[in-house]
Amino acid sequence: MRTVACVVQPGFAPFEFGVACEAFGLDRTDDGIPNFDFRIVTPDPGAVPSKIGFSINVDEDLAFADEADLLVISPVPYERWHDNDPRVLDVVRRAVARGAWVLSVCSGSFVLAAAGVLDGRRATTHWMYADQMARMYPKIDVDPDVLYVQDGRIITSAGTAAGLDACLHLLRQELGAEMTNTIARRMVIAPQRDGGQAQFIAKPLPLAANQSLAPVTDWMIANLREDLSVEQLAARAHMSPRTFARRFKADHGATPAAWLSRQRLIHAQRLLEKTDFGLDRIADESGFGSAAVLRQNFARTLGLTPTAYRARFCCTQAEAEPAA
Repeated sequence: MRTVACVVQPGFAPFEFGVACEAFGLDRTDDGIPNFDFRIVTPDPGAVPSKIGFSINVDEDLAFADEADLLVISPVPYERWHDNDPRVLDVVRRAVARGAWVLSVCSGSFVLAAAGVLDGRRATTHWMYADQMARMYPKIDVDPDVLYVQDGRIITSAGTAAGLDACLHLLRQELGAEMTNTIARRMVIAPQRDGGQAQFIAKPLPLAANQSLAPVTDWMIANLREDLSVEQLAARAHMSPRTFARRFKADHGATPAAWLSRQRLIHAQRLLEKTDFGLDRIADESGFGSAAVLRQNFARTLGLTPTAYRARFCCTQAEAEPAA
């Protein structure tokens, strides 16, 4: 993936538009991240008004979108859901037909739905709009509970910050875990939120610092090799297992087991990229126990084998950390 076109239309949402700019438009070559040819495009070049009273000047029409490796669709306002620009819909259809990546943020998924490219697919949008999408487009399997969904080379995401999660998910597939973690650190956000986590977390902020589960999750990451049970984790948090599991799901949008599995996978990705360790050692270091279990998790989550992942993302042999 080298070229990115971000489509904006009148009434665009500034934050969600900024998500695409932050993820794909900044120069991070100082951190060893390759630059993308990132361009903002619109059906009618000129001043494009946002939903909150200011405009941006967009110089390019939709021509570049027909050659971009990634097409990002910014949210559109409610009143345009039934009146989409046919030029944008055609660009979306052509992008899907030629196998480009297509990513929508929040209600941008309504543009993809109107283009017909989500028919027969699983998709998501902001939880407030999910019922309406399901009513308007009954051929789409709308999942209102998740942060983002990838179906083939189409990624739909929920509102606001979930758009960043979706962008990092795509970057991890294109650049690998190490570079994506570097990008996440520059953004000062967590790189590990999985698409299956819940959109609506019951308590986004802990009521008090001493109630935070951060010490437990930090300990989990530092001890991935261990057989970590809910009972053991609950004891560290000074809670009953039932209370801990409920509280963890409320705070993190995922069960302890699902969250832990994701951390193990990310650690295994990094080891594949940065070391020449064999699969058995990587499986042990990351807590999967055996190479067979490691392969199963890679196939289920990433759609490729650990060997194929290493071939795609491994650093040069001279840079690899040798096995001890």
